[in-house]
Amino acid sequence: MKKNLKPKKENQFYANLRPKVIDQFMGQDKIKEKLEIFIKAAQKRNEPLDHLLLYGPPGLGKTTLAHLVAMELGVNIKITSGPAIERSGDLASILTNLKEKDILFIDEVHRLNKVVEEALYPAMEDYCLDIVLGKGPSARTIRLDLPKFTIVAATTRIGLISSPMRDRFGAVYRLNFYDQKSLAQIIKRSAKILNISIEDKACLDLALRSRGTPRIANTLLKRIRDYAEIKAEGKITSELMNQSLKILEVDEYGLDKIDRDFLTALCLDHHGGPVGLETLAAGISEDEGTIEDVIEPYLLKKGLIKRTSRGRTATPKAFKHLAIPIPKNSQASLF
Repeated sequence: MKKNLKPKKENQFYANLRPKVIDQFMGQDKIKEKLEIFIKAAQKRNEPLDHLLLYGPPGLGKTTLAHLVAMELGVNIKITSGPAIERSGDLASILTNLKEKDILFIDEVHRLNKVVEEALYPAMEDYCLDIVLGKGPSARTIRLDLPKFTIVAATTRIGLISSPMRDRFGAVYRLNFYDQKSLAQIIKRSAKILNISIEDKACLDLALRSRGTPRIANTLLKRIRDYAEIKAEGKITSELMNQSLKILEVDEYGLDKIDRDFLTALCLDHHGGPVGLETLAAGISEDEGTIEDVIEPYLLKKGLIKRTSRGRTATPKAFKHLAIPIPKNSQASLF
């Protein structure tokens, strides 16, 4: 049980790059504006913030926003994840250790155990927790009063969250992929923190290849830094960035090897589809959840694939990107 009470250990590299105030958070301007109003209104009324649900693809800043909300409110944040809360007793231990107006951040909230989820309902609505003691005819229920806290939850798959759970969040915000300008600003800020010398053009070029995702941008920046330290005395130019990304197998669309394997299987092995997810996952030896949550969202955004009732289908743009001729009997030839 002890492991569930500890905050989730984070990679120190990303923790160092996390903005310290909400004004330093680049991109997601509409969500930032809503959050600032949301926070100021709660502070003005001297009330805890309503429960908040953030959803969208991985690496867009859901955890960062949760930390920034806590910082803006001046309260503590405790971090856990859906799979880590295995029993209602684990939930009770976490909730009873919260203080007034504290934030509990639950990552991967869609993976909460059903029993735990149902135990969470009265905690979110009435700030109390019902605990069953004993079994059978002698069982009895006691109600624990909880401090007025706020849950900030994050998920990559909002469709897997039950309606009763979603309805208990006062605000639900979707994080979208970042534009090139915002990502370039993030890269420039990260480079400054890491004491990396980088040209403005290299920031823009790297932003184009970062799949609209800050986490990927920062990861690539870290790897390019390694290359620059060995090949160019630490200075990152646009030319050096292209050389290092070629070694990292990241193309001009920001697609890496697994992305191209997915597209190649769809375009070459299955003539552009339609083909089922299970078949594609088996063909590239990848987990179905990873394909749905990590690979497909960006490919859909770039117009390289389509999801249909019959399965996944490649677009003419995908064939062109891979330099593969479109088969005459391919669904792509109809687009």
